[in-house]
Amino acid sequence: MPFLMLRALAVLLLTTAPAWAWEATSGRVCELVHDGENAFVRVTYDPAIPEYAIAITPKGPWLQGPVFAMRFDGARGNTIVTDRHVVSRGGATLTVTDRGFGNVLNGLEFNHTATALLGDQAVAVSLDGAAPAVRAFRACATGPSV
Repeated sequence: MPFLMLRALAVLLLTTAPAWAWEATSGRVCELVHDGENAFVRVTYDPAIPEYAIAITPKGPWLQGPVFAMRFDGARGNTIVTDRHVVSRGGATLTVTDRGFGNVLNGLEFNHTATALLGDQAVAVSLDGAAPAVRAFRACATGPSV
């Protein structure tokens, strides 16, 4: 009986742990999402516009800042900087939109960490397991419009 209880406890712990995976979905809008330890990240591509967007919602609110940067650490490290970001919903989410996202997608696919930087704030996001989902997102974004 103790063995069955331990087995049940192990199953419960494994099914209630956070699922910090990266996932891509296809539809009218292509979507890549990650609900991570430090932030929720959502990348979208809307072929009707056509426009890409990345929205980062950390555990705590963003403060305002004149420049947003995203640093990618790993095999293809890079830092992307823009002043065309929007902090919305009381500081909950930072969003950047653009018609091209090659550097962002390369950063997500080929590195191990992305760090979102705004003023003195730094929010690190693990890219473990992101590559297959990024490839699926790319396939959606370059495929025929739905």
